[in-house]
Amino acid sequence: MFSGGASQSSGQTARKVPLKRQPPVEVSEQGMVDCLLETGRYRILKKLEPRAVATTKRAGFPLRGVILDTETTGLSHRKDEIIEIGVIAFSFDHDGNIGDVTGVYGGMQQPTVTIPSEITKLTGITDAMVAGQEIDLTALKALIEPADLIIAHNAGFDRPFCEAFSQIFAGKAWACSNAEIDWSARGFEGTKLGYLVGQAGYFHDGHRAVDDCFALLEVLGQSAGAGTAFSELYAASQHARIRIYAENSPFDMKDHLKARGYRWSDGSDGRPKSWWVEVDEGALEDELTFLRSDIYRWPDADPPIRRLTAFDRFRA
Repeated sequence: MFSGGASQSSGQTARKVPLKRQPPVEVSEQGMVDCLLETGRYRILKKLEPRAVATTKRAGFPLRGVILDTETTGLSHRKDEIIEIGVIAFSFDHDGNIGDVTGVYGGMQQPTVTIPSEITKLTGITDAMVAGQEIDLTALKALIEPADLIIAHNAGFDRPFCEAFSQIFAGKAWACSNAEIDWSARGFEGTKLGYLVGQAGYFHDGHRAVDDCFALLEVLGQSAGAGTAFSELYAASQHARIRIYAENSPFDMKDHLKARGYRWSDGSDGRPKSWWVEVDEGALEDELTFLRSDIYRWPDADPPIRRLTAFDRFRA
């Protein structure tokens, strides 16, 4: 008795309405970045794009700077050799504001020895890459000669190698972007270039000399409160530092000296064989008081001191 209803029901099968396909929503690259950042679960690193070389000189940036990086066959400037050098020249003003990139040079040089395997592993540079290569001193001189300041991220390493390589580096003022900037106060967790680049929001191809120079230039342009990192570095380069040698200090005082920031020199580089430290000129008297009262325990102690400017610092 229910057959009629069942038949009617089966004959009224609902037709499927096709879904209307929605056109894809276009999202810009910046929109995708913003969406990810808004979640609070992501950090975005942007590929560092090298600045273009300016075709004209802008007024207001009268000074010339150079960022330099070297790759070498080892750690000793006396026996090892430069196998790659990268240089970026740029303009800046007296307040430490960066202007434009004015020149770039990168070159390799075949050393007189086989490149050690650990250097190849670190730098990626092989004997085949440098075979027959020679650094163009004329091109290098065109960028170095006008420079008011040469910057390296480890000037204590790069300067001795460069001065051993060529006289064009002699008599220039140098600054160290590792040692002469308070990166911690600027919110950075380390001073290695890779850390600085990453925390500045970039990534780059490391251990190619010119690439590292461009990366450092971008980091130096980062601003925090009182100005850019470069303005801090340039200001530091304008002030003399005092190097104090705690010569003939008692052996049992070495831990006290080390805890205060003194470093040991074994005398092999021509410096006195002693613990030493560098301080600002204004801190000289406090440091001498510390040495006389806590280390020598003799009020008339007169340790050797040396006044260093940017023309002297970081030399061998």
